[in-house]
Amino acid sequence: MFKPKYTITDRLLANIKQINSIVSDLNNDKFPKVVFYELERSAREISTFTSTSIEGNPLPLTDVKRILKTQPKNLRSNEQEVVNYNRALEELNEKLLKGSVSFNLGLILSIHKQVIDKLLPKYQLGKLRLEPVFINDPKTRKTIYWPPDYQDVPRLMKDLADFITGSKGKIDPLILAGIFHKQFVIIHPFMDGNGRAARLSTKVLLAEMALNTFSLFSFENYYNKNVTNYFSNVGILGNYYDKVDSIDFTGWLEYFTDGIIDELLRVKKLLPEVSVSPKTEMMIYHKKIMEFISKKGYISERDYAKLTDRAKATRSLDLKKLVDMGLIERKGKGRATYYKLKERY
Repeated sequence: MFKPKYTITDRLLANIKQINSIVSDLNNDKFPKVVFYELERSAREISTFTSTSIEGNPLPLTDVKRILKTQPKNLRSNEQEVVNYNRALEELNEKLLKGSVSFNLGLILSIHKQVIDKLLPKYQLGKLRLEPVFINDPKTRKTIYWPPDYQDVPRLMKDLADFITGSKGKIDPLILAGIFHKQFVIIHPFMDGNGRAARLSTKVLLAEMALNTFSLFSFENYYNKNVTNYFSNVGILGNYYDKVDSIDFTGWLEYFTDGIIDELLRVKKLLPEVSVSPKTEMMIYHKKIMEFISKKGYISERDYAKLTDRAKATRSLDLKKLVDMGLIERKGKGRATYYKLKERY
C-alpha cells in the first residue's frame, strides 16, 4: 500500500491559498471565444515545446510552431515527439472540457501510447516496462538512480492509482497531483516517455482545480525555466529500495505549487482585459479576420477585402480595432503591409 510522507508546511498552505485565490479571479474574467481559441492554441504550442524540451528535444519554439502548423510528412524523431505530444494534449483538453476523462491506469497507458507513437517498438507502446532501466547523469554519464525492478512496477502503479482515486475528496487536488507526479517519476514505469506521460497525466489531476481557463494552462513551462532544478526536485538519487522508506514529498510539493502559481500568474497576465460590451465585443467581421490569420498565419488588406464587402476605410478601422485590443500586430509597409497574431510568449 502506498502511503506518501509529507508535511503541510506554512509555505505549502500559503501556496494552496494563493492558487485558490488566483483561480477565483481567473474564473471571473470574461473574454470573447475567439480570443480564448487563440490563447488555447498558443498554450498548446508552449506546453509541447517545453515538455519535449525538458527531455532534451533541441527544437526551438519557432520550429515547434512551424511543425504544428504545417504538419509535415516524413518526420524525424524529434519532430515526431512534438507532433505526438501536441496531439495527445489536444485530445486530452477536449476530453477534459467534456468531462469525459476518468483517471486510472488505463488512461496513463493510453497517454503513453500517444506520446511515444512511432518512437518505440510497438510492443512497448502503452505497456509497462519488462526490462530494467537506469538513470544516468547527462554530464558525467554515470548512473545516479536505479528505479524499481520491472517485476514490481505493475504493483507500484496499481498502488499509486488506488491511492489517487481513493484520496479524491479527502486530500487537496493540488497535493494529490504533486504526489502522483513525483511517485510516477520515481517508479519510472516505461522504457521511455516517462516524463511526458507523467506531465500529461498530472494535467488530468490538476483539472480538478476547477479553472475555467484550464486549457490556457501550461504548467510544464515553469519546469523548463530551470530543468536541472526540476529534475533535482522531482527525482531521487541512489537505489530505489534503499531510499523508498525515507522519501519525503514535502519539498517537492512546495516546489510543485510554486510552479502552479507562476503559471497561473502568467495566464492571468496574458488574458486580454476584454469584457463583453459595445466597445470591446468583436463582430462577425473581426472573427473572420482572426480565423483567417489562424489558418494562414497572417492577413493582408487585400485578403480582408475578399472576405467582406465593407468599405476600404471601414476595413482599416476593423484591423485597427484588433491591433488596439492587442490581438494582432501590423507588419511591413505600404502595399506589403500585413497583420499577424501578436506574440504573447
